[in-house]
Amino acid sequence: MAMNPAKANQPLLQVENLRIEIPGRRGTLTAVNDISFAIGEGEVLGVVGESGAGKSLTGSAVIGLLEPPCRIAGGQIRFDGRRIDNLPYEKLRRIRGRHIGMVFQDPLTSLNPLYTVGRQLTETILTHTDLSEKGARKRAIELLQEVGIPAAAARINSYPHEFSGGMRQRVVIALALCAQPSLVIADEPTTALDVTIQAQILDLIDDLRRELGMALLLITHDLGVVAQMAERVLVMRRGTVVEQGPVDAIFHAPRHPYTQALLGAVPRLDRRVARLASLGETASSLGAA
Repeated sequence: MAMNPAKANQPLLQVENLRIEIPGRRGTLTAVNDISFAIGEGEVLGVVGESGAGKSLTGSAVIGLLEPPCRIAGGQIRFDGRRIDNLPYEKLRRIRGRHIGMVFQDPLTSLNPLYTVGRQLTETILTHTDLSEKGARKRAIELLQEVGIPAAAARINSYPHEFSGGMRQRVVIALALCAQPSLVIADEPTTALDVTIQAQILDLIDDLRRELGMALLLITHDLGVVAQMAERVLVMRRGTVVEQGPVDAIFHAPRHPYTQALLGAVPRLDRRVARLASLGETASSLGAA
């Protein structure tokens, strides 16, 4: 699926009226209800909201990784002008690996513990590029170097459990970048890491994004991360979009009461408050982060 220069004026990713349902014995739950957004080439869109807001389900739907019984029940997802939500699994898998990369919050879900990181990287490169096996291994080492793995030529033969949590996440980022995708979806990429490592990983993602010109869909509950990295923000609550727009506008003049409460719940060092704002009614208990 080659990128089409003639489509430069349209969004790279366009989600229209997406609805995700979870059938159950007591009926069907609507986890994501009629949401729409777009991402342009090289743009960063932050998606924020409480746990259960539907953020991760939305990201999984884009790349065709919804786990049953979750299903897309309505709407369309277009990538580079082409509808992809109705593609057969193999065609979508090729797009997912070649044009859309994914960074999950838990690197152990992305890495096979039985294979060395080198094997996992080279197999992904061989699948989605025309490189030879020797060329793929060389590229794998280069990727590990780019994401800050020391002694990459030696560590390429290591297994995932031989890396620290922060280093495993760097390997996952390398895996997502194997085919130089035009869009990366990062779903809470630093949740499992300590604060110092979180900052390093976020800086790494941002630096690589700028260097490679990638678009980024950043899913997070951390408003500080959105303020630092995103150009636009989409605020989700209970499976719906309550507000979206430029980061500065949303942060300085939020219109929706939920967005106001979300921002009000963030501690500030420049003012004293008697108590933090409450978000009120909690998000649904579907487990749709």
